[in-house]
Amino acid sequence: MSGSARSLIADALVVELKKINGISPYTTKLYENVHKGIEFWDAVNDYPAIYLSPGHETREYLPGGFKWGFLNITLRLFVKEDDPQARLEKIIEDVEYVIDNNLCLTYETGKTTQDIRVLTIMTDEGLLDPFGAGEIVIQVRYDLQI
Repeated sequence: MSGSARSLIADALVVELKKINGISPYTTKLYENVHKGIEFWDAVNDYPAIYLSPGHETREYLPGGFKWGFLNITLRLFVKEDDPQARLEKIIEDVEYVIDNNLCLTYETGKTTQDIRVLTIMTDEGLLDPFGAGEIVIQVRYDLQI
């Protein structure tokens, strides 16, 4: 596999999030409707949906030439339901389950992330009813050594 770590990590997360299929331990069925890229709520046609996009990245330089990369990734969640906020909460729980169980996510042969943390979670709080939009920002820590 080739490509930037940013892109490969996002691709690996998409694969894991597509496993949200409504079968225990998951409560939501996404129908594999998880995509890498940006989409806005008024352009989404299939619900529920998650769109994942890598954002800014920072570095931490340590002694001995070691360095960490910290990549922020934004997940945008979209639903269309009678009770969109309740559905968003269930999807958020499922996404958190995936993240908690993939802290050391393999994104390329021999390379894994070292930690994935949820930084923020927010929803539209019913503003778009009967649609719903949520956003989860995560931070991925990985080794930048070649």
